[in-house]
Amino acid sequence: MAKTGTTTTQDLRSAIERSGYYPALVSEAVESAVGSEPISSYLVHQETTFDANEVRRHVTVLVLTQTRFVVSHTDEQSGDANSPVPYATTSTECVRLDRIGSVVLSRMVSNPETYTPGTLPREVVLTIGWGAVQRLDLEPAGCSDPNCEADHGYTGSATADDLSLRVSEAGDGPETVAQALVFARALSEATISSGRP
Repeated sequence: MAKTGTTTTQDLRSAIERSGYYPALVSEAVESAVGSEPISSYLVHQETTFDANEVRRHVTVLVLTQTRFVVSHTDEQSGDANSPVPYATTSTECVRLDRIGSVVLSRMVSNPETYTPGTLPREVVLTIGWGAVQRLDLEPAGCSDPNCEADHGYTGSATADDLSLRVSEAGDGPETVAQALVFARALSEATISSGRP
């Protein structure tokens, strides 16, 4: 669920409860991170994955306030050597809006030759970078001489990849895709008004 404009902690709590994924745990973690600051927009996204004989659930909650972007992840784990009973791990990170360097929204549409403005994409991927995680892709460097045996070192690229969230019409429903678009727009606008170049 996503909402933008005038919203309350209760609206966010209701969206988390509708996700059905440990709502008391997730709500407490998110509300603690947000504190008393008013909420401008939010997005709640639950993802279920299948790992061998196990079903694992994960929920991501994104919250936008006037000064911060809050991201919360909650994962469930089956029992293991450290814990004989199933457990969940929740983490939250608060990022000042002026730290956000990029908001990338990728849209996948069907039949682009007949696309009509306003039609929902089949899938969106929201990628947000604030410099906490950098991905470095390296490969051996070379030259144009096919007979060259010299070591040319490595070449590569560094990419900010702090958060990437995929939402699809088939997996999450058209309403969630629309809500992801609303949140992405609100976050983009907030980073502009935060004074980030």
